[in-house]
Amino acid sequence: MDLPPAEPADPLPVVIDQVVGFSLVDALFPLFGIFLLLLGSALISASEVAFFSMKSGNLEDLTKGNASSLRIQRLLARPRHLLATLLIANNLFNISIVIVSYQLFDRLMPGETEGWVAFLLNSVVVTFVIVIFGESLPKVFANSNQSKVIQFAAIPISILDVLFRPISSLLVMGSRFFDRWMKKSSTALSLEELGEAIDLTYEQRHDAPREKDMLKGIVAFGTLSARQIMVPRSDIRAVDIRLPFAKVREQVRDWGYSRVPVYRDSLDEVVGILYLKDLLPYHDRDDAPQWTNLLRTPFFVPEKKRIDDLFRDFQDRHTHLALVVDEFGGCSGLITLEDVLEQIVGEIHDEFDEAENSGIISINESAIQCDGQTLLQDLIRIDDGLFDDFREFQERADSVAGLILELAGKIPEAGAVVACGRLVLEVLESDDRRIRKVEVRKVDVHDGTTNPTRND
Repeated sequence: MDLPPAEPADPLPVVIDQVVGFSLVDALFPLFGIFLLLLGSALISASEVAFFSMKSGNLEDLTKGNASSLRIQRLLARPRHLLATLLIANNLFNISIVIVSYQLFDRLMPGETEGWVAFLLNSVVVTFVIVIFGESLPKVFANSNQSKVIQFAAIPISILDVLFRPISSLLVMGSRFFDRWMKKSSTALSLEELGEAIDLTYEQRHDAPREKDMLKGIVAFGTLSARQIMVPRSDIRAVDIRLPFAKVREQVRDWGYSRVPVYRDSLDEVVGILYLKDLLPYHDRDDAPQWTNLLRTPFFVPEKKRIDDLFRDFQDRHTHLALVVDEFGGCSGLITLEDVLEQIVGEIHDEFDEAENSGIISINESAIQCDGQTLLQDLIRIDDGLFDDFREFQERADSVAGLILELAGKIPEAGAVVACGRLVLEVLESDDRRIRKVEVRKVDVHDGTTNPTRND
């Protein structure tokens, strides 16, 4: 009996294809794609470490005398954009690896049950491969070979920077916006928390009020502007440059100031600062020297300049006096180093100052009298609890008189009363041009209503 001829055995690849139902040739393409994507992810991870962890001295050597120096310099000149490009590329490579590998596992293991197996394998195996070969090992290698990685990655990263520039620019703009917002909110929060911490610390201590005031002054030091603590223009003592020397000497001696501005025509044209010590050699001479040659160069600052920056300017310039100018260039006030220091240590009086010069007289625990020019910041510093309502008005006015003008809309006559939160401002003395004296007191509360009556 003749046996049928034996069929030739299928080659091994064909047998495997019949078992798994998937061509190995077709599997090579996604495997090769995963390999290339993994290399790209590794390159990006290594570049991130190399570019942002290299010391500045090594970077300077790296950007000199080689062909890729210009590309490296351009990339490092925009570090935010470089980081955004690296993050975009890294996420793009990793997501592509997951998608391709999922399709590969799904085709190798068709069916509902096998699909779940493929999903688990993709989640565990692919994640492990990305973390080890796409993140950890490249970063370890780059940490020890920073120069080589930067030189090798300069060209591909430059190409990616151009390709992803529209997206990276949007990311940079968004990050800068959130940076400003977070800094602003965190600064305001930290200052508030510091103030509350100081109050809690000294709440039970009545033996160190000056120490508490100094700490709160330090906290608020960086938030105050020159306009908030300056001597207003109306109170500036200045010398006309056309006056004879005898008259100038008499005025300076009567005022008792060590430094006096000198102007031509008006305070909007200050030409110099006259130092009293420069006049000492001529104190007993009637024949006047050319005193205008003794003038020092004036120092001008804008109204919104922060006093912490102004303090450093005083130190750098070795000067103690600055003229505050408004946005139109006109003189709006004068500020000294003493004014700046007083925001921390409180009022500074020398042997020539009189006690009443502060212009603040206490009537009782809840009422004071003060000059109209008294700064709101000074009252807050003296008694934060009593005058805390002034804080919300500091953006609208700097002095007590300015606050009354802002609330009343005019210069009120003596006896006029203006409400300000839980405080009452009563004008004691005023004329057609200014409010001279004010009484500030808390409102009394009777039967749930507030009445602006005296607390005498």
